[in-house]
Amino acid sequence: MTDATLQTQAPAVSGSPPRWSLIGMGLLVLATIGVAGLARQTGIGATGIPDSPTLAQVDLRFEDRADGSAVVRDMRGAELATLAVSQDGFIRGAMRSLTRQRQIAGIGQEQPFRLERRENGRLSLSDPTTGGRIELDAFGPSNSAAFARFLPARETRP
Repeated sequence: MTDATLQTQAPAVSGSPPRWSLIGMGLLVLATIGVAGLARQTGIGATGIPDSPTLAQVDLRFEDRADGSAVVRDMRGAELATLAVSQDGFIRGAMRSLTRQRQIAGIGQEQPFRLERRENGRLSLSDPTTGGRIELDAFGPSNSAAFARFLPARETRP
């Protein structure tokens, strides 16, 4: 008798996933992008806090001085505050953000910024010329209070 040895071959192993799974993943990515684009364009599924009526508002101008400080003025030209170089960093940062949007759009500094307190208690700083808006409450009570001091003491409904 002869010894018969059975030789078994191991199945060939490929380093890539099956073709059908790659096609499925690609379709899933395309469907996700399509649904996200549709939702963004139509507003379907959008969440957010709707604007409530404005209780108080003031239009502000920010003027830089040669010494690095900045002056905050209302629309009548009355000086509301002088921001020293090393103080009020949040105000300076917020203004830099809105001013940069104006520079990109090619808009000058003639138009004022608008500070508003809404009926729901929210405080926002907006730029009517670019549509840019910063919800100040999102940065905490001390940062929103830095701007709140510029609002009039009484209600001024627009």
